[in-house]
Amino acid sequence: MNSKSTPPLLPAANPPAWLGVMGGGQLGRMFAQAAQSMGYQVAVLEPSDACPAGQVAQRLVNAGYNDAAGLDALAAQCLAVTTEFENVPADSLSRLAERVFVAPNAHGVSVAQDRIAEKRFFVDCASKSGVLPAPHMVIATQADIDGIVDDLLPGILKTVRMGYDGKGQFRVRTRDEVRAAFAEMGEVTCLLEKMLPLAYEVSVLTARGVDGQSVVYPIAENVHRDGVLFTTTVPGPNVSDDCAAKAQRAAQAMVAELGYVGVLCIEFFVLTDGSLVVNEMAPRPHNSGHYTMDACVTSQFAQQVRAMARLPLGDVRQHSPAVMLNILGDAWFADGSDAACEPAWDQVLALPGACLHLYGKDDPRRGRKMGHLTFIAATLPEAQQRLRDACVILGIAP
Repeated sequence: MNSKSTPPLLPAANPPAWLGVMGGGQLGRMFAQAAQSMGYQVAVLEPSDACPAGQVAQRLVNAGYNDAAGLDALAAQCLAVTTEFENVPADSLSRLAERVFVAPNAHGVSVAQDRIAEKRFFVDCASKSGVLPAPHMVIATQADIDGIVDDLLPGILKTVRMGYDGKGQFRVRTRDEVRAAFAEMGEVTCLLEKMLPLAYEVSVLTARGVDGQSVVYPIAENVHRDGVLFTTTVPGPNVSDDCAAKAQRAAQAMVAELGYVGVLCIEFFVLTDGSLVVNEMAPRPHNSGHYTMDACVTSQFAQQVRAMARLPLGDVRQHSPAVMLNILGDAWFADGSDAACEPAWDQVLALPGACLHLYGKDDPRRGRKMGHLTFIAATLPEAQQRLRDACVILGIAP
């Protein structure tokens, strides 16, 4: 079978079946909670015995992501397995797929975890999606740096694998800066992307079922700080109807071309001239989709459960305008001291429309994702004001 082909139709995995998830972080935790609310039992495979998902799952398989015995134990327990992060070894997903239904499959994950493969996919898919990535080139050796054309600079040099939340990337203006950044990253293979005139970033959350049907959520507009997602606003205040429709069509074309099953998030840049450029994708629920837990009929995590259990996909309708705020460990040190102090959640939760989600991490550190807040309201300006009020309480610059 072609790796992109639609898997054969299988009977639904109905509750109280066991579902498995590779990874024990907060995305695995929220997936487990959504699955359990639908009557499923959840097993998590994770090397750490103290992890957010392990706190809530019925079973924690304490093993490495490529541990054969652990993978076999997960497959023996579960009717379907998914992943909560893109850097799980694709070979591990292939091993699981020999015994159990896996969504997303190894092919989709392997494309998303390698920037070269990802860019090649975006280019190959452009005739169907209608969008292209930024101009780019592979930097594998010092000699490649000599061949950089002037038009690619200034740019961003990114490691091909394992980069996230702004890690593994440098802004570069000259070939000398590329050389320095390349050396600092240990001369691992990198991708140089041309820096474009960015107006704002959007993310498109889509889901595809095993039957080939897909749905797409409202367009989210994102703001980042220091490479980490700061806020997500939905509906995006700057997103035109035409831009939204184009991004949604592109995402559905890509998820179909990939033969993907499950939730997929695709990030796009909207340039100052209004044009759309595809940036990257994440083969899982995404930070920018957390608002769906409180503002949509079907959350992104419940949607992942439906897709991997081979159930009909859920309604993606948004019932309330929403703004999501990432809560980093910095909020525990708002007074500038080195001693952690629990934020004033009572004041935050006194704000109308406040929905607090903490991830069960007992070691707050600056820069560490500890939770998120979503504010829903009758109007978007109301939700935005509540977020600003929360920032004041938490000592976060709005």
